[in-house]
Amino acid sequence: MKEIKKNKLIILGIRGLPAEHGGFETFAEHLSQYLTKKGWQVTVYCQENGSGNIYEKSWENIRLIHVPVKLSGAIGTIIFDLLSIIHSLKQPGLILTLGYNTALFNLIHRVFNRTNIINMDGIEWKRQKWGKIAKVWFWLNERFGCWFGNHLIADHPRIEDHLTTRVRSKKITMIPYGAIEVTNAQKMLLDEYDLQANKYSILIARPEPENSIFEVVSAFSQKKRNQKLVVLGKFDFENNNYHRQVRNIASSEVIFPGAIYDAKKIASLRFYSRFYIHGHKVGGTNPSLVEALGAGCAVIGHKNPFNQWVAGNAGWYFDSTESLALFFDKEYYDETLLKEKKSNAAQQFRSRFKWDSILSEYENLLLKFIK
Repeated sequence: MKEIKKNKLIILGIRGLPAEHGGFETFAEHLSQYLTKKGWQVTVYCQENGSGNIYEKSWENIRLIHVPVKLSGAIGTIIFDLLSIIHSLKQPGLILTLGYNTALFNLIHRVFNRTNIINMDGIEWKRQKWGKIAKVWFWLNERFGCWFGNHLIADHPRIEDHLTTRVRSKKITMIPYGAIEVTNAQKMLLDEYDLQANKYSILIARPEPENSIFEVVSAFSQKKRNQKLVVLGKFDFENNNYHRQVRNIASSEVIFPGAIYDAKKIASLRFYSRFYIHGHKVGGTNPSLVEALGAGCAVIGHKNPFNQWVAGNAGWYFDSTESLALFFDKEYYDETLLKEKKSNAAQQFRSRFKWDSILSEYENLLLKFIK
């Protein structure tokens, strides 16, 4: 019997599967499983700490190619990306690269006439957390990604607009990020943090200035709220001055449980919160904000086009500590407003961010480049 020819996809640019490290890994896991069920052969490159030869494993019918790298941090990631790109030349299939942080090396794909579609992520070089050298590196690699990618994916209309200043618009397709809809969650998981449903709001973000954490905590802490503010993130109060500033401005109603990676706990914390607070000032379609909409969260968001497109009418938006403090004084307790925003969140999510429709859009785009 003649074997049916499978479409083949190679995914580069992530740490690996199963997903443990963030938005791109979660997306890659969903896409890989979706395409595998549709008959594709999917290969994912995985970074591994240590030394030794590159080797192959299988997970959920997905080929995992493990690349050991001795060094850690940014240098280790750069080495991993380069080794993965070189090794991928031996593998048949279309290439999907998630992120442009090492797009310089994608010149290799061009030289060897390999088709590479690049998801361009956010405008990384604009982030406050990076120093001058890192910003130059990201700025250059954004350009390289635009030049060396056969096609570009933007996850937000504003990212698409930005990329059209680099390349022609027909080289870009806008497909946002997705999430799983959460319609119920385990309330008992709140007990660990001494929380009651609807008696707290939650902020989940890397504790960096561009995510407005100081402003949010400051506004909330100006008065007694008879509510709690849960700030999730990996804080280092001993060694990081910004982290200390956030803690020092916080009232006794603000709690810092640290970083939580348990998906069920995160789902419960979002689902039973009064508001989900999203202070990000830059970026595209932020995965955490999409996941909040999927949990039916009313949103308090920093006022910018990125957040406003994602959350839409599910959000109330602030542009200063003062305006946010006034919201906490009054509208925060308005049950009619809260109910309206939660309803809008569910509608916004179902209309724009469900995985099935997003993954179908990805497959349709990939099929256009299958030779």
